[in-house]
Amino acid sequence: MGGTLALVGSGEFLAGMRAIDAGLLERAERGARPHVAIIPTAAVPDGPAVVARWAQLGQAHFTALKASVDVILIGAGARADDPQVVQRIMAANLVYLSGGKPGFLLDTLRATPAGAAIRAVHARGGVIVGCSAGAMILGAALVAPRLRWPLATRPALGLVPNVVILPHYDALPSPLRGLALRGLPADLTVLGIDEETALVQVGERWQVQGRAGIELRRAGRRTRVVRGDFLAL
Repeated sequence: MGGTLALVGSGEFLAGMRAIDAGLLERAERGARPHVAIIPTAAVPDGPAVVARWAQLGQAHFTALKASVDVILIGAGARADDPQVVQRIMAANLVYLSGGKPGFLLDTLRATPAGAAIRAVHARGGVIVGCSAGAMILGAALVAPRLRWPLATRPALGLVPNVVILPHYDALPSPLRGLALRGLPADLTVLGIDEETALVQVGERWQVQGRAGIELRRAGRRTRVVRGDFLAL
């Protein structure tokens, strides 16, 4: 039994995401009170004040949606190989990876017990949400931070196979969007997800939810998909 994935372009824990997150909690609960594990690890390089802000926002956001919430500070005190951290993740039916530095988040979780626990939550039917950096690491590959041509990538968590995820897509300057689309490997599907927009897995298909839309580049073709529409990956 597989779970649900949600890829969010930006806006975690803000009012614009409330309806989307309420729908994801309905998918997660399966007859029990929804329990959310928030992992703000991507913000750790930005300092403890930023981590605390995301933790407080997430706690308030999901508590208002009638969920119980556990903020797990992996990389800021808690360790990805700590059995208690694994137990806390496994207790959740929705895991939320918030934004910040995708490389740090990937390095912290990949090939660790905590990363395996996130996969296990999804495999048993839970919901995994990634916003911004959190969304980027759920694809097959992550764009390397050092600029080179063609653009270099590194393996990511691979919960969404054969895909590179670009959040904040409508906020990127047009030349930068074009550079990314031309410079990434042609055998990878590129998903450009606009701000305050989510791509939510619904069975075998995915639905665009939220403020705007996404751009899909596959096999050299670019397709715009707007709010409410479905697509296959």
